[in-house]
Amino acid sequence: MAKLARIHCINKTDKMNPHERIESVGGVYPNGSRWRQSVSQTIKDIESGEWEFYIEEDGIVVGLIVATHDGQKYIKTAADDIHPNNLLLLAECP
Repeated sequence: MAKLARIHCINKTDKMNPHERIESVGGVYPNGSRWRQSVSQTIKDIESGEWEFYIEEDGIVVGLIVATHDGQKYIKTAADDIHPNNLLLLAECP
């Protein structure tokens, strides 16, 4: 069974393409300390089946998936179409 991790925040690049704008995601461990990792690591974790990531928005839990656009892998929420807006709306990680 995959481990679950909630994404609380993101870090963006200056790129305008929504599929390239997020460079890392982060969250909070149960002990209160923060974690952050690259999108490429998050993609590896999802594809390996070891981890499942999600966001919670207005009490609704939405899982993250790996998608491909123009040959490039990126993460998005399962609820989004081609633009990963749910993730882009999260706060910046400290």
